[in-house]
Amino acid sequence: MPEAPAATGTAGIDLDVGWKLHPQVALRPEPFGALLYHFGTRKLSFLKNRTIVAVVEALPDHSDARSALRAQGIGDDTAPQYARALGTLAESHMIVPA
Repeated sequence: MPEAPAATGTAGIDLDVGWKLHPQVALRPEPFGALLYHFGTRKLSFLKNRTIVAVVEALPDHSDARSALRAQGIGDDTAPQYARALGTLAESHMIVPA
């Protein structure tokens, strides 16, 4: 498995790298967004809006996170806030490099 690029909740992730859900993570849609549960670590994460859910679901369909963001209508002006959210998911091993 490739070494994970640096990810921090404040700085975000490298948007030019491909990402996907960890194989042990289940995503369950909810009215507020979604729940992510990691069966290996037993961690639970909440995605608090449908846009970030759509981005996470789109990650495996794109060669990099930036393309996944753009496919959801997220431009470079708002990408940093989503990069921070994705960075938090990477830190908790909910998403991993593709």
